[in-house]
Parts: sequence; structure tokens; C-alpha cells
Amino acid sequence: AACAGSLLNSVSSSEKIWERVCNQHWPSTRDPEWFDDEQDMVEELLDTSLNDFMFIVNLIFRDRPIISQVLHGIPGTGAVHGWFSNYPFRIDLINQCYEEGETEDLSEMEACTDRNAMIIDGLPLVLSIEKERKDGHVWKALCEDINLSWILIKKKTKQMANLASWRPLGGQRHWPGDKDFLVLFGSVLPAHRLLASRVVQCSVVLKCRLLLNSDRVEKGERISSLMVTELSMQLEDTASMPLKGLHSLPVLKEVLGSSKSMNHPNVLKVYGQYVKAQSELKDRKHRIGGHVDVTYVIGGILSLLSLCYFML
Repeated sequence: AACAGSLLNSVSSSEKIWERVCNQHWPSTRDPEWFDDEQDMVEELLDTSLNDFMFIVNLIFRDRPIISQVLHGIPGTGAVHGWFSNYPFRIDLINQCYEEGETEDLSEMEACTDRNAMIIDGLPLVLSIEKERKDGHVWKALCEDINLSWILIKKKTKQMANLASWRPLGGQRHWPGDKDFLVLFGSVLPAHRLLASRVVQCSVVLKCRLLLNSDRVEKGERISSLMVTELSMQLEDTASMPLKGLHSLPVLKEVLGSSKSMNHPNVLKVYGQYVKAQSELKDRKHRIGGHVDVTYVIGGILSLLSLCYFML
């Protein structure tokens, strides 16, 4: 459009137009403290690298924002580096605080769950868990229409990278309870100078719980709802072990300078290759472990026979 004429060129170059469109699709970008130059200068002097990062998270279902939140720095760390370096790196945006079967009342769940938790409406009506387990209509609608972006920003350099896959990579129905759904987003990130595997997985997990007695009528149809009970992000190595803070920060810095594909089929292909390699690594470790166990058993038997021989 910008190449069609001088007027369109001028209009398409207007930053305010794109800013308005961006704010409509990702409400968290309206945060007035995205880039605070004065704060950046203070952080530059104090060298508080933990606070140099920020995250903007947007969960969208059928073009309706469910969660839009900005995290300045890494939550819970402040400027303390000691414990963070040896502690598994994980960010919990939403935490559930009730147990399976404890309540199904919507008002009680809203009071119990973090105030940022939101309701996903407009899902097919669920008459029973058994029917949903068989038909999977809610699960299909959730996977097809949910989108998530978890954008990492380094404030000093203004570099950005989306750590999530925008569309789901996979998930699990009815886990850990009958009414729970787990949807996995994320990406495979480079870690060339840190780990032998040279890659890590950024695992972004969304958990939702079906509200059976909260169905209502929308546009003449009865619908069901889901409540977001967990939204978290962590970095894992090929053995599915969480990375500690000591290794996570260099990974986050490196991903800002790398290129990431916007092609979802290509993202799924890379993720599938990663999962396959991860599975092969686990199988190889199990086989090696089995051989070691057999060696120990044989050694033990031989030692026992030798002892009996000398005693006789």
C-alpha cells in the first residue's frame, strides 16, 4: 500500500495508526511504563540485569483478550542475584489455589483464584464429563481458537522475541483432573555456549478448568465456560529438567539476537524434531541404566559366590 502513492505512503508511515492497531489486539501494550529511560539509566548504573528484562503476555480466545499483563523484571527476584542463580527459573502468571473436587461454584472459584484469572466463554455446552471425554468438542474449540504470546523485551536495547508459539503445540485432556485441560505453547531456543545439547525448550503451560454448573445462554445457545487456573513459563533442558537462573539469563539474552520463524507449521516441525530427539535421549539413558544395573547384579552374585567358596 505504501508503494501505491504518496498519500498512502504518508498514512502507512504514521506510527500512531500502527500503535492504535497494536493496542487493540494486544491491550498490554498500552502500559505507559514500557520503556522508562530514567529507570533504564538507573539500572545501567546499578547493573541490575534481572530488572532489564520485561515480559508482555496476551492470551486471546476468538479475538477477545482473556489476559493482558506486563511484568517488569523477573517477578520475586528484585535485585537479589544469590538465590536466583541456583533456583529453577519459572514465572507463574496465574496460580490455582483449590484442589480437585473442592468447588465448582463460579463465585467461590473467582474468590479463591488469583484476581488476574479470567473466564473463557463461548465454548460448546458440556452436559457431562463422560460425553466431553468421548466427543471432545470443548477441547477442539479450545485448541483451534486460543492464542498466546509471551514476549520478552530487553529494555536497554529494545530487543524483543516471542517465547510462545502463538498457537498451541499440543496438550492433554482431563489432566490432572476430569475437568482440567492443559495446553502447551512455547518454542525451542538456542543455548550454544551453555549446554551440551545446544538447545533448550521454553515451556509455556496454560491450564483451564471446566465450570460445569456455569452454563448460560449466548446468542440463543447454551454455552459452557472455562476458568484459567495456571499460566506459567519455564526453561527446560533436553532431560525436561528446569534450568536454573544462572543459565536462564544467558539463554534469554541469546534468543533476543536470534531469528525465530513465524511459520507455525515450521515451528511444529522443529518442536516435533526436538521431542523426538528428547525421547531418543531418554531411551538411551534407560538402556545404559539397565546395562549398569545388570552389571551390578552380576558383580554382586559373583562376590557372594566367592565369599561362599572361601567360607567353605
